[in-house]
Amino acid sequence: MKIIEDAILRGEKTLSEFDSKKVLDAYSIPVTREYIADSITAARRFAREIGYPVVLKGSSSMLTHKTELDMVELNIKNEEALAEAYQSIEERGGSKIDGILVQQMMKGEREFVAGLIRDRQLGPCVMFGLGGVFTEALHDVTFRLAPLEIEDALEMMTEIKAGKLLDSFRGKPAVNKEILANALKNLGRIGLEIPQIAEIDINPLIINNGFPVAVDALVVIDDTYFVNPGKRP
Repeated sequence: MKIIEDAILRGEKTLSEFDSKKVLDAYSIPVTREYIADSITAARRFAREIGYPVVLKGSSSMLTHKTELDMVELNIKNEEALAEAYQSIEERGGSKIDGILVQQMMKGEREFVAGLIRDRQLGPCVMFGLGGVFTEALHDVTFRLAPLEIEDALEMMTEIKAGKLLDSFRGKPAVNKEILANALKNLGRIGLEIPQIAEIDINPLIINNGFPVAVDALVVIDDTYFVNPGKRP
């Protein structure tokens, strides 16, 4: 995949959120609607196209923890707030950012985590579990070796303690498990088809009106490909 090859040539160990989601989108994993703006004029245009409210985030392959670095402005409801948030992120980010992500504001009461890790002995493994602020605290996750069948992905949903959150919840519809299962299956495909990817972290995977959507994502590149960028498996 060209995005990965270009990142390796540039010596970048991670992709930006924008490029990470391009990888997911290429494998039919639902992602937020978003654009990269290089000016406030472009940000206004993108926000109008997406529709308010929107989110602004500093964009760079170097920013792996945008929230901790205060590079995220949520729930921006109009152009005045957009201009203020844009300037604020630009000032805080400085040379650390190469653009500002204008992103659809995705609301949902249920947050999960999904991803891919590459075990040196076992190969690519798909992960699914409870996400958001509870990911590190509760460690409610399950794993499967790639490749996955739909049945494997459906089983993963029953194995986490928070599995009942996938059913109807607080008046909200049940999660579309077919779409979620396909997303998990396709994470396994990425692991098998793009060996340069060492890890993928999707957190949160928000449930919006029953549909799972990757709101934040990070793709990490395997270190071994930087020893000899021309290396191919």
